[in-house]
Amino acid sequence: MEPLKEARNRVEGSSSSDNSNGRTSGGGRRSPTNCLIKPPVKKNTIPIDLKLRAVERPRFAHQVAEKRRLIKQYKTERERQQKLEEEEEIKRLRKELIPKAQLMPYFDRPFVPRRSEKQPTVPREPKFCIPRHKTIKCCRCHAMT
Repeated sequence: MEPLKEARNRVEGSSSSDNSNGRTSGGGRRSPTNCLIKPPVKKNTIPIDLKLRAVERPRFAHQVAEKRRLIKQYKTERERQQKLEEEEEIKRLRKELIPKAQLMPYFDRPFVPRRSEKQPTVPREPKFCIPRHKTIKCCRCHAMT
């Protein structure tokens, strides 16, 4: 009986050493107690404090809202400045512009257009035939000629 117990202990000892390497002796499944647990890649050094986060979140939201408000204010100010500059440019150009009087049309005599001195155009007949150098060449066309 004792040799049988020793053999059984040897088999159990070798299978447990194989399991520690992540392998099984019989090709079966690993038991959940012998699975390898990988350590986390990076340890969390900062503990997550939900109460502190709950206090800081409204402050952060206020900062974001303030920043957006400042950006919007900056945009409107820039647009207002640009509009003022354009108005000043228009005023300056109007001052520099020299007004020229336009002639009044004569209403007492009717407008009679003069006859053109150019020769009238001569109509031409359209060309419906296609020149030889523009025709599509294929094997049948060459075989017939």
